[in-house]
Formats: sequence, C-alpha cells, structure tokens
Amino acid sequence: MRAFSFVHTADLHLGNSQYGLEARREDFDRVFGEIVEKTIELKPDFMIIAGDLFHQARPSNVTLENAIKNFSRLREAKIPVLTVDGSHDSAPNAITGTILNPLDSAGLIYHLPRHGGACWQKPDCYYVYGVPNYRTRRKTEELLPVFMEQNKPTPDPALFNIFVFHMALDLPSVKPPYMEAEAPPELIPEGFNYYAAGHVHERYADKLKTGLLIYSGCTETVNYAETKIKKGFYHVKVDEKGTVSPDFIELKSPRKFIVLEQDFSGVTSSKITERAVQLVKDADEDGAIIIPVMKGTLPAEASRAEIDLARIRNAAEKALLVHPIVSLRESEVSEEIVRSIFESELKDLKTKAFEYFLQIFSDRYSRDEAEKIARTAVSLIEPLTKKQEDKVKQTLEELLK
Repeated sequence: MRAFSFVHTADLHLGNSQYGLEARREDFDRVFGEIVEKTIELKPDFMIIAGDLFHQARPSNVTLENAIKNFSRLREAKIPVLTVDGSHDSAPNAITGTILNPLDSAGLIYHLPRHGGACWQKPDCYYVYGVPNYRTRRKTEELLPVFMEQNKPTPDPALFNIFVFHMALDLPSVKPPYMEAEAPPELIPEGFNYYAAGHVHERYADKLKTGLLIYSGCTETVNYAETKIKKGFYHVKVDEKGTVSPDFIELKSPRKFIVLEQDFSGVTSSKITERAVQLVKDADEDGAIIIPVMKGTLPAEASRAEIDLARIRNAAEKALLVHPIVSLRESEVSEEIVRSIFESELKDLKTKAFEYFLQIFSDRYSRDEAEKIARTAVSLIEPLTKKQEDKVKQTLEELLK
C-alpha cells in the first residue's frame, strides 16, 4: 500500500451570523480560508469534511460565493474534497435536496452519499465510504440500515478504509450532555481503519471496533461553552503498513471569547449590574466577544428584570460585543416553606404567609422592619383579592409614613 495523507475537518458552520452580527459570519469564512491555506501547504491526497460545512441548509449567496472561491482553490491545487452532510446542512426535504449536491455537480466537492456505493477509492491505497445525516436517533436507526443496504460498505483489508459520518455515537466517552446520541455503535460497520466523525464539537480520539474514532471538533466558537476548546483540524498520515499518525493543526484566526462566570447569590439587582459592568470593563479587549455569565440565587425580593443589561452591554469600548447570560434563580425561600403555606388549612394562611414574608425580608432589613413589612404584605392579601383599591392604597400610604 502506498503511503498517503488526508485532512479531516468538520463543523465549520459557514454562514453563522452569530448574535446577528455580520462580523461573525465573516469570522467563520475567515477560518475556512485559513483551513484551505494550511491544507494547500500540507499537500494531502484529499480532504474530508464530516458534516456541517454550512450552518443552514440554505446558506446566503455571500456565504455560498466565498465557499465556492475556497473550494476552487483546493481544486486548482488538485486536492479533492469529500463530504457528508451534517445536522445543519442536511437536505431540508427530498425535493430540494442538500446544497452540497449542486457543489458536487460543479465538481467542487465529491459528496459521498450521492454517488453509487457512497464511496471514493484509489486502488492499492484507500477506500472512503460516507453516510448521510438523519438528524434524530429514531430516523437514524430506521433509515441508516436501509441506506447501507442499498449502498453496501465494502472495506478491503488490502486498503486503508475510512468511514465518514456526522453523528454523536452513544458512547459514554463521546456523548455530550447537551446532545442526543443519534446512533448506537452497533450501527457502525466493522472493517474500517479510521472513523472520521463530525457533530461533537470537542476533539475526541479513541479506538472503535477495528480502527480509530476521531471527532475533529469545531473550527470556530458556535456556543460560548466551547471557548476553551482549541480549534483546528487533523492532518492524518498513513504509512505503507497502514499505521495512522493524526496530527492536530491548531487554527490562529478564530475570534477570541472571554467568558466571565460570577456567582451573585444574595446580591441585589442594582449591585449585580454595577459588578458586572466593572467585570466587563476590566476584561475589555480589542475585537473580543465578552460573555458575562451571572449565576446564583437572587435575594427573594429581587428580580432578574431589574438587572440593567443595557448598561452591561455598553460597558466595553474595545470589544466587538458584550453578550450577558443571566442564569440567576429568583427565590431563596425553601420549597418546604412554600409547600407548607399552600398545604395548610385556610385559617392558617395568614400565619403561614407572615412567616413566608418575614423570611424574605429578614435578609435585607432589621427584625422590626422585616416584621412591619411582613404584616403589611399580609394585610394586603384580602383587599387585593377583593379588588379594594382604596384599602390597598391606604395600607401602602401607612407603610410609607
């Protein structure tokens, strides 16, 4: 067998105008440009894109035009591009088909599932087989066996065999907590040396069946939780004996994200705003995307709606964007107390309600003040339910005196 090499990438998500920003769409294009540039320098025998080339099944004209320019560069360099569709760019319906089909017809890519046998091979060297993405586990378990029956995978022990797919396998070491596993490993055929996978955005490499399973990971940040993941692709070298050497190539062009996680438990809404603004100012960096993540439990009288998100968003001068994430709970009162209020007899309702309000306000006020406010809150229950507006107004005026 002749030695050769190939590039394995996935999850490029071209056309992703993240946060509604044209600059972010351009970022994803720029990263693809870097991948193409590095691939041409590496001079592999071919490139594999294991799904989610595009972020939408119908990318915009500008995204499509930039993709065509990059594929044209690879074609001029005589580097074939082999693809399968992913969960984002799979065919929206059987009539229109995937956007990858016309790119295949133009000779810019070779879309494996579209061709007879779903394969591409070179005698005395390699055999590459690829399957479509079916989005859900139910459809995958129903339709993938049908596809493979119609396009039987035929790995050859005399060749280096590559299986290309875009799915999260149901393996404890692979399956992310936020993602449904679309396929049990039993659905994946035996006899392959390299399983080129996409869909899981974090890099992964381990043995699977008779070969090596590799998820190449995302090439740009699609979700802020991915900021710590190194972005890149694999250059895989195979020697005459079939020994595999995957080399991860880190990318330099992905946008910098700065995630600021802070626990604000017990802090009032106004102070949260002030502290978050200061955090953003301290982290401000030219061109970065800053994500303040506000966690914890608010004091019971506070509300998420009172946090001034506009001030936080406008706190940076150099960053491309500040995108606050509010993950704050709004009540510190125990479930036991709330349950006891509603499970008590009606005659005890005011007593239980007083205890409830007293616990809420004791965290913020002196004992005397907390009792006064709690009594007022209880005295408002009846006139509020009976729509006695004058009584409500009189009670509130007495409290403010």
